[in-house]
Amino acid sequence: QVQLVESGGGSVQSGGSLKLSCARSGDTYSKLCMGWFRQAPGKEREGVAYLHTDGSTTYADIVTGRFTSSQDSAKNTLYLRMNSLKREDTAMYYCAAAPVLYTGRCPTTRGGYRYWGQGTQVTVSS
Repeated sequence: QVQLVESGGGSVQSGGSLKLSCARSGDTYSKLCMGWFRQAPGKEREGVAYLHTDGSTTYADIVTGRFTSSQDSAKNTLYLRMNSLKREDTAMYYCAAAPVLYTGRCPTTRGGYRYWGQGTQVTVSS
C-alpha cells in the first residue's frame, strides 16, 4: 500500500512562489509513476505534472515554464516548485502514484493513478 503525504501549501501573493513536497512510504514497488494534480472549487481535478520513470516530466500547458517537479529518491520525496503563481493556480494540490503501465510508460490521465495523498491547499491572492 502506497502512502502519500503532501505538505508546503499556503497563501501567497500573485507572482510569488511555493514549493510543495510529497512524502511516499509503505510500498515495495521498484518503479512507480508519480504525478501532481490540482482541484479548484467547482472544477474537476486536473493533471499538473506527470513524472515518468525515465526521468522525463510532462507538464500541463497551463503550468509549463512556471512549475518544475523533481524527486529525491533517497528521501522518497516528490517536489513541485511553483513560480510566478497566478490567482487561477488557487486549488487543492494532490500528489498521486501509479504502477508503470504494461507499455513501460506512465499514465497521463487522472484515472490512471491508484494512490492519492490528502492534498495541500494553495491560495494565490492578487
